[in-house]
Amino acid sequence: MHSFEVRGGKKLKGDIIPQGAKNEALQIISAVLLTPEKVTITNIPDIIDVNLLIELLGEMNVKIERPQRDTCIFQADDVDVDYLHSETYKKKS
Repeated sequence: MHSFEVRGGKKLKGDIIPQGAKNEALQIISAVLLTPEKVTITNIPDIIDVNLLIELLGEMNVKIERPQRDTCIFQADDVDVDYLHSETYKKKS
């Protein structure tokens, strides 16, 4: 398995070209929680696990735009982590 390791106190920026695989997509989509800036991800596979994660992020107040079927723009500038402890979440999981 490949991984991303970040060292030092430097600001991250750049592009990653996802291959459209489920496991890679889940990891990359989860990483949007690490920044309050807008993050655009393309080549997102249209599969249940990925769509459920995107739905969960939306329920956690992550702003999501979907300009194309395989593209999402995320902005996690007001994340509600407490949602994961709510009755609504517990009923869904």
